Order: sequence, then structure tokens, then C-alpha cells
Amino acid sequence: MISDRSPGPVDRTGARLANEVEGYLLLQAERDQAQHEARTLCSRMPWLTTAQAEDLARHYIEQRLGLTRQALQITADRAHRLRAEYEARYADLRHTLLKRHAACATLLLAAASTAGTTTYLLNR
Repeated sequence: MISDRSPGPVDRTGARLANEVEGYLLLQAERDQAQHEARTLCSRMPWLTTAQAEDLARHYIEQRLGLTRQALQITADRAHRLRAEYEARYADLRHTLLKRHAACATLLLAAASTAGTTTYLLNR
């Protein structure tokens, strides 16, 4: 059953917490994937010393997470712009619809008034 009530402060806090946990888990998954890729890269270069392999892995992970962060920021910025565009378009459509309804109501009222006046004058 769908509730008609708007989310309360507890609901918003729970949603915010869920979003933070989801973000944390996604970050951890991305970090794990980057570490796996860094290990795979280093394993292809057996001539590297342990220190060199660790340094290369650290740089790879930093760059990979930076690129991921940049891609997510671009996506988030685009989502905000789209939301603003959609909200503006929705407001325009609501305004146009309101004007049309007002015009129709005016015409209906004028027609009813004219019909009433005509009926009154013909029956007089």
C-alpha cells in the first residue's frame, strides 16, 4: 500500500544514512577493484622490486580512484543540471495549463451567462 504522507525527519535521516552506506560500499568495491588491477599489472612486470611494485600499485590506485571520482562528479553535475531543466520545464507546463484552464473557465462562465440572459429575455 502506498502512503500519501510525506517523509518525516526520521525517514529522511534513514534515507541519508542508507545513501552514505551505499556510497561507502561502492567506494570500497571500487578500491578493491583498483587494488586487484594494480596487483595484476605488477604481476606482469616480474623485474620490479617489491618497493617498486608497491609504489606502482599505490600510484595506479590513486589515479584510478581519482578518475572514478572525476567521472562520478561529472555524472552528478549532469544530473543536477537535468533536474533543474526538468523542474523549469515542469513549472512552465503547469503555468501554461493553469492559463488554459482559466481561459476555459472564463469562456464557460461567459457562455453560461449569455445562455441565462438569453433565456431570461426570451421568457419575458
